[in-house]
Amino acid sequence: MTKGKTKWKVFLEVVSTVQWVASFLFLGVACTLLMFYLMFTSLWPIPTLYFVWQVVDWHTPERGGRKTTFVRNWRVWEHLRDFFPIKLVKTAELNPNKNYIVGIHPHGIMCVGAFTCFSTESCGFKELFPGLTSNLVTLAGVFRLPLFREYAMCIGLLPVSKKSLTHLLTNRGKGNAVVIVIGGAAESLASAPGVNILVMRQRKGFVRVALEFGADLVPVYAFGENDLFKQVILSEGSLGRRLQNCLKRSWVSPRVYLLESTWVSCPTGIPSLLLWEVQSQCRSTSKPPRRRWTTFISFTWRPSPSYSMNTR
Repeated sequence: MTKGKTKWKVFLEVVSTVQWVASFLFLGVACTLLMFYLMFTSLWPIPTLYFVWQVVDWHTPERGGRKTTFVRNWRVWEHLRDFFPIKLVKTAELNPNKNYIVGIHPHGIMCVGAFTCFSTESCGFKELFPGLTSNLVTLAGVFRLPLFREYAMCIGLLPVSKKSLTHLLTNRGKGNAVVIVIGGAAESLASAPGVNILVMRQRKGFVRVALEFGADLVPVYAFGENDLFKQVILSEGSLGRRLQNCLKRSWVSPRVYLLESTWVSCPTGIPSLLLWEVQSQCRSTSKPPRRRWTTFISFTWRPSPSYSMNTR
């Protein structure tokens, strides 16, 4: 992982990865606590005005958000990419005159593959697929957190709601790639090194949306995602598992993960993260859609003999 890199480069990669993990876990809660704390200080007009602004701006995430290229092009994302490293390789063309719903498996703990490839410009998505714009969609509860919602919208995150998907697929013309991590929190709780368990049998809403708006389906598989953290998988029915399932159903869906490490701020660097995408055309019609499968993204990756795959 560090071959040919200077100590300074390695340091920047580790710091960039730690800050991203810390932001994923704590930034939303920290911003919320800060704003409520300021309400009881002499600076109370600042959070008051912001909360008024948040109410007025409540529906902006479902109307396309406020994505900025400045944030998506931060150098910190390049260091995050190089830490693992992550590489996106193009093997076929995608028509920029169509819209796409991109479904990714597995979720892993923190969706590092989906975030790096589709919420930043560090992997060269625009250069590989000119004319396409990617938007990673996530829990709607993220956009109820003060301040953090602004940061999330700047990097192109949007809520995974019907209104949001409808806006992206109808009001923005063509060339939109809506990226959804299909398995969600249920799949993240089953992530472990060497094992890939997919949660997909009850996740068909995105297919109905694709049929309704005539968007092409693009399945994605992120090999190596589950290897980044060593999670303790709790048995079904145990107290810890019931707590995880309870939090999973909450409005912001925080998760409790048990990791086999005391240093959890920096995940394991995997030599490569594979994203293998396949395209399927869906037509908005009463008849069953005619499917066309074309492999257009692949990576050099050799699975170890310990890898196994199950679906739920």
